[in-house]
Amino acid sequence: MTTPTAAEIARHLAPALDPALLMESAGIAPDPWQANLLRSNAKQMLLLAARQAGKSTVTAAMAMHEALFNPPALVLLLSPSLRQSSELLRKVVGFYRVLGDKAVPVKDKSALRLELRNGSRIVSLLGDETTVRGYSGVRLLVVDEAARVPDDLYFSIRPMLAVSGGRIACLSTPFGKRGFFYEAWTEGQGWQRVKITARECPRISADFLEEERASMGDWWFRQEYECEFVDTSDQIFGHDLVMQALSAEVEPLFQERPAW
Repeated sequence: MTTPTAAEIARHLAPALDPALLMESAGIAPDPWQANLLRSNAKQMLLLAARQAGKSTVTAAMAMHEALFNPPALVLLLSPSLRQSSELLRKVVGFYRVLGDKAVPVKDKSALRLELRNGSRIVSLLGDETTVRGYSGVRLLVVDEAARVPDDLYFSIRPMLAVSGGRIACLSTPFGKRGFFYEAWTEGQGWQRVKITARECPRISADFLEEERASMGDWWFRQEYECEFVDTSDQIFGHDLVMQALSAEVEPLFQERPAW
């Protein structure tokens, strides 16, 4: 076994000091917003980003950095479907092959989990409230497509961070003016918010966006590429109209009867 040179040691340790270098080590030049997010110490992060803007790539790098350099860390990847969670784990494994292979050996690996010999685990989960309650001491919780995750699931996973003091990163495109993600984005306290529209992504051309707007229509385009919270297509009454109809000054027609 050869002793690593000083240059090799420095190359492997550099991403520990600057998480953005993990993406660079994988041959991916991070966008400024991605580098800033990776360097952030925020406990709660909301990432509202257009399709193909790089939100899953940056959170995969975040997960890999946590597992490599803050062991023993439990990192959970949660999505509405197991396919989405598994796809995010594949991106995490891609970063591991670049740097972790030489730094930290694998203890166990499957399509749904990556366990390292430093004690860290990265686990992808199906978004089902009945199957996620067994985890605790989570260091990093990544919620993909968060706008489509049911509220009962979201509120059941938050206690996983109570003892560990871990971080949560929720990433999504919008999905109507409803749900915890919309409420957290518009009214939540203590969140770091990052919004990236398709026009702010250097890898998406203006010509492509114009073609998309023409083919999918304004409603879908505003949601998927401009990151607007628009009313869902199946709503009879829009969110703004409902809110305008509410008033605290109107007395109820029937007083609530006491329980006895």
